Amino acid sequence: MKDSTTDVLRLLDNLKALATKPRTFLGIAFGYDPTEMVMQIQQIRATLPREVKDAASVTRESERLIDAAREEADSTVGQAAAQAERLLAEARAEAERIVEQARLKHEQMVADSDVLKIAKAQAEEVRNAGERESNQMRRGADRYAQDVLENLERVVGRVLAEVERGRAELEARDTAVVTPRDRVKV
Repeated sequence: MKDSTTDVLRLLDNLKALATKPRTFLGIAFGYDPTEMVMQIQQIRATLPREVKDAASVTRESERLIDAAREEADSTVGQAAAQAERLLAEARAEAERIVEQARLKHEQMVADSDVLKIAKAQAEEVRNAGERESNQMRRGADRYAQDVLENLERVVGRVLAEVERGRAELEARDTAVVTPRDRVKV
């Protein structure tokens, strides 16, 4: 089996010679032979090691994975934000309902002065309970958004690790394909 690196280097030398040495006829220099150059380029492509072609495929797949992860991240963040807004709106509505109930209860108890103090205390307790529930819902929404973002970070981390592993493989292959002795032959 022929060494594909040597073949590629030889073909590149031939292509360089075509590009740097125009043809002459009776002292007149003519342009390049495009057919010959295209043929040389096709031969170079045909003799490229499979690893180079695999590297291009790995790069395309890595880019696809990163794009998919970005889209998923954007979607997840959007969903988390929408859910957080919905939870906050529900908490506000619940708090307003509780406050309105407290106000109505307060108005009923105003008629009796002895009951007025009790009514004020109960109204304050109901309002505080509404605020506590609202705060708990807000914290729950924040925790949910944090969990979603942490999950997204793990997914993106795995994708980046895969990309780095692919690059390391390519670098290892590149180092193994071109040895110092092969460079001397050039």
